[in-house]
Amino acid sequence: MKYRLLALAVALSAAPALAGPMETQDSLSAIIADYNALTGNADPETAAKADGSAPRSWGDVTPGAVQERAGQASELRERLYALKTANGDDAAILQRLLTVYVNAAELDSARIPFTGDWGFHAEPIFAALQVRIETAADAEAWIERVNDLPRYFADHTTNMQRGIETGWTAHSDPLGTTMEQVRKQIVDAPEESGLYAPLETLPDTIPSAEADKLRRDGRAAVARAVDAYRVLLEFLETDYAPAARPEPGIGTLNGGILAYAAALDHHTAGAGYSAEQIHALGEREVARIRAEMEAAIKEAGFVGTFDAFVQFLRTDPSFYAETPQELLASAAEISKRLDAILPQYFNRLPRLPYGVSPVPAAIAPGYTTGRYAQGDAAAGRAGSFLVNTYDLSQRPLYQLPALAAHEAVPGHHLQIALAQELEDRPHFRRDYYATAFGEGWALYAERVAGEAGIYRTPYERFGALSYEMWRACRLVADTGLHYYGWSRDEAEACFRENTALAPLNIRTEVTRYIGWPGQATAYKIGELKILELRDRAEATLGERFDIRAFHDVVLGAGSLPLDRLEIRIEAWILRQAGGPSPVAP
Repeated sequence: MKYRLLALAVALSAAPALAGPMETQDSLSAIIADYNALTGNADPETAAKADGSAPRSWGDVTPGAVQERAGQASELRERLYALKTANGDDAAILQRLLTVYVNAAELDSARIPFTGDWGFHAEPIFAALQVRIETAADAEAWIERVNDLPRYFADHTTNMQRGIETGWTAHSDPLGTTMEQVRKQIVDAPEESGLYAPLETLPDTIPSAEADKLRRDGRAAVARAVDAYRVLLEFLETDYAPAARPEPGIGTLNGGILAYAAALDHHTAGAGYSAEQIHALGEREVARIRAEMEAAIKEAGFVGTFDAFVQFLRTDPSFYAETPQELLASAAEISKRLDAILPQYFNRLPRLPYGVSPVPAAIAPGYTTGRYAQGDAAAGRAGSFLVNTYDLSQRPLYQLPALAAHEAVPGHHLQIALAQELEDRPHFRRDYYATAFGEGWALYAERVAGEAGIYRTPYERFGALSYEMWRACRLVADTGLHYYGWSRDEAEACFRENTALAPLNIRTEVTRYIGWPGQATAYKIGELKILELRDRAEATLGERFDIRAFHDVVLGAGSLPLDRLEIRIEAWILRQAGGPSPVAP
């Protein structure tokens, strides 16, 4: 799910003309219909999902298509502003979604189409993981899509070339991670590529002769795709790398401060903070959490300094798995324990299950320590808690419970799967992902896991606090890099001095913040808002406060901008207290 917003910004195709006459523009339902027409043709995956087919191409990221979409989105946004009755969640979310299109054109964000953590080059690998081939038509669709990959890469290369010419390029660190990920896709035989994996086991319902032809066509398509990766790598090494920006912060680019302000507004989703306020908030949170970490060290009975304790955690082999299978098994065991606590905290649980899987080896070296990949009940695909098994010396077991709570349950899987089941909401509401809401909820879920006793030892409690400190340091580091012009070393200092994160994780994470301005601030901003609303509800309702009911109402409308979440919770508090509600439930 967390990939979709980046894909929206860099991989959308042109949409049809919107309804023009005024009689079709005077209701929210008409605007939603036109928005669906825009997005349904803007993203091949969205279009395919809507009609039950399989996507056959990648998006159109050419400047003309981006400008056309922005114009249509701007028109829709003006219609929305003019609709005086459009003051609910649907309208607020539509405004934010349409702004993504407008900003993509105004900022020309397609010039930097990768973050180091994600990008157009990684989309095909994850798409392959989600492909389910049940018919020959499904196989043909995937082969056609793989055949479109060289065109897609060429369009992105053209955009990056424009970035070189205009002085708007990525920093060398996320570029280096991206190049390593691209290198991993250059294989000797098509069968070695993850792009061919969906064709490995075709269903028996396809006649053998036809299946053989599909595999031949698939190998040819994958061979062309591998060549496209090879061409892309040559461009990145030869043309792009020498032009990479020397400073890590986007604020050093012409118009970069404006772009950073837009990124903060997008990712913090209605929180209303400036970069200066976020930085100061981060410093306060760092000081608070550090005190709690010192208390956990005393609980563990360790005699020594904070740095000595962290060094002990980083070097004692008892805190690390010996094999990838052991790490995955530990993640699965913790996930089952987390499943068991859910009825204590929620009335409504999702129907869709989830599993535990390794991060694909082709991208694992530069990838974050864990992530959630959403499932799809209609497609018969469960959600997946992805665990990075690369370099086990950097994956401590004492942090695994907090990671599982964040990525699986009660975190991302629970929140996203419940949103997918909101049959009484428009489709765009089920798919909407406000970063501060989703990541804030997942960080809050780590706290719920602690309340439920999932962290069994002082080391695991310290690990959870270290993870919380990680998110507090993000507020400091992200604004430091992109607003205050910090160096990488300055940005890493908060993590080195205040967390037990492994050195590889620190470097990988700061590379991510350099390449993805603003996103890292969403976690703490969202969590603090949810905690503020919970405290308000508990103080107002006293013994009438029900934690399960509170969680149900937080998640009951799907992902929301934080200002809309506050309105929703305030209305719920008034109803629970027996007063009139200012808004509809």
